[in-house]
Amino acid sequence: MTAQSGAFDLLGRWLASITALQGASAKTVEAYQRDVSGFLGFLANHFGGDLGKAKLGTVKITDMRAWMAHERRRGVGPRSLARELSAVKSFYRWLGEAEGIEVTAPLATRAPKFKAQLPRPVAKDQAKAMIETVEFQTQDGWTGARDTAVITLLYGCGLRISEALGLTFAAVPLGETLRIRGKGDKDRVVPVLPAARKAVGSYLALCPFSHTAETPLFLGKKGKVLNPRHIQKVMEQTRMQLGMPATATPHAMRHSFATHLLEAGGDLRAIQELLGHASLSTTQAYTALDQAHLMAVYRKAHPKAG
Repeated sequence: MTAQSGAFDLLGRWLASITALQGASAKTVEAYQRDVSGFLGFLANHFGGDLGKAKLGTVKITDMRAWMAHERRRGVGPRSLARELSAVKSFYRWLGEAEGIEVTAPLATRAPKFKAQLPRPVAKDQAKAMIETVEFQTQDGWTGARDTAVITLLYGCGLRISEALGLTFAAVPLGETLRIRGKGDKDRVVPVLPAARKAVGSYLALCPFSHTAETPLFLGKKGKVLNPRHIQKVMEQTRMQLGMPATATPHAMRHSFATHLLEAGGDLRAIQELLGHASLSTTQAYTALDQAHLMAVYRKAHPKAG
């Protein structure tokens, strides 16, 4: 075993650990592997060879800064670099606990500052117009009904597009609630509005394909699972037809669900549960958005504002 392979063996053990003990999703593990592998590859070149367990414990703040400067030269933005650093710190925390490696410098490294991007929801009337118009972007009646059903679920239940397209026929007929498998393979229960049940029911009545309980609920023209790019495309066409901004995307419908609940007096903790956010801080972005909306209304309406 080479010294360099020792570091990557440790990486493999860490990834196996977070999969077994923390239930990390496959996508999370893949992202961690990519980010930390890039860091280890840099260190191998930076140190000129030896990258075993002992060398990992000699990393200093200057080495961390050299890596971050290298990433910036590669064109990695502040937000992505902060994500990479977070993965490296998680790896080093495990190294400290499992291997007794010195981890002070990596854990003390500051992440680059970046301006948090607030969600950009669509207005209530625009969301309604989107749902009412999207069916006219396809020629087949059943595909139009399908697209309407998908987008109604994004807005009416706050689903991610991957969650909506991950549903199977086992979920129908829809009841008053729906169990969703979200990020990190965590389940949550969301209420289903009558409009969503009606939209899905209309699609089912027209869908030409046979199915089993395991068949994807939303099918493409060839009877395979619907590609999310199709929903993105029909929304692009619809927003152009309606004169809506480019920010009116499938994910914006989920943001709109949360924002409109908050505007109606919804509890932030309850909205967190409905969205499937692991941290309340993620949901709190909607609080800032709501305050910005209220201030904009105030400035426009108050005679002495502005």
